[in-house]
Amino acid sequence: MPRAGNVDPTPLSPAQIRALIGGATRELSWGLRSVSRETRRWRAMAASIPDTPLREDALHSLDHKRGHADGAALFTILPRRRDANLLRLLVAYETIWDYLDNVSERHPTPANGRQLHRALMDALDPGSPAGDYYRHHPWSNDGGYLVALVTTCREQCGRLPSFERVRPLVGREARRALVLGINHETDPRRRDAALRAWAADEFPEEHELTWFELSGAASASLLVHVLLALAAGPNLADDEIADACAAHWPWIALATTMLDSYADQADDEATGNHSYIAHYPDAATATARLRYSITRSLAAARGLRDGHRHAVIVACMVAMYLSKDSAREPELLPTTNTLIDAGGSLVRLVLPMLRAWRTIYAQRSA
Repeated sequence: MPRAGNVDPTPLSPAQIRALIGGATRELSWGLRSVSRETRRWRAMAASIPDTPLREDALHSLDHKRGHADGAALFTILPRRRDANLLRLLVAYETIWDYLDNVSERHPTPANGRQLHRALMDALDPGSPAGDYYRHHPWSNDGGYLVALVTTCREQCGRLPSFERVRPLVGREARRALVLGINHETDPRRRDAALRAWAADEFPEEHELTWFELSGAASASLLVHVLLALAAGPNLADDEIADACAAHWPWIALATTMLDSYADQADDEATGNHSYIAHYPDAATATARLRYSITRSLAAARGLRDGHRHAVIVACMVAMYLSKDSAREPELLPTTNTLIDAGGSLVRLVLPMLRAWRTIYAQRSA
């Protein structure tokens, strides 16, 4: 339970317990095994990529970012029934996301980053021609791997009953994700200037979030995942779409990006990689902002239709990052416990499950 004086953002009501049990049952009996099957299929194709750097990037993303695929597939608990097409779509889309992160980091130029990440747009745009994604990259022979991922996503999008209802919105989010092409710019001054300019151009009326919070939130794929999950059902209502967008943007997206950056901050400092959380002026400000993002995210999730299911997903996302070994190092453990406390009873309940998952799938630091 939360410490004295704190309001629990996820009280364990009977409805919340039922949602958690239902979600856990679907994941354990079907979801995790299905993700394993999908990732094995993509790994077999990745292993045959002709160009060595692209093959290494593809295999690394599949072997070391399994948690992202499982996190994406967790959205399959939103529909009333299991949906293998939805799971296949979510895993393939997240696989594109993780692969491109590696590929663009290997050759971190703005033109290369933008061109590569156009695949995220094309994957959600059935009927559009495939792009020349490696136009500005030193290597281009991936044996059809990226196009196969894009094609799989398009095919599965076409099978979602309500996809046309969310198509403009997922397209908008995929276009915003082109900001990912800026993140690996090696010169911090040029990178930050470009991110500032992007945020000012994309959100000219936004005053509650800073430029790095806006660009960080756009670097998360969660709003796309939830919209695709909702599109798996028929008769999707406009208000349900609007409410999901308002809940996930920006707070849920921001919380997940900053938690990822929080857990990776030591590694990012050692490697010189861009760290979103490092933009806060001090650790106290970063912690306070993270706490606020977590509690606001969980409150927003609970307010949605089938809100207890949405809350399970957000709580699992929070627990996934806070269960990383790096977040439990002695110097971070007090802050990590503070952030766990911000998530309330549901986060505390799922945290041991996520730690067990990390051990089983050898993802203790991923």
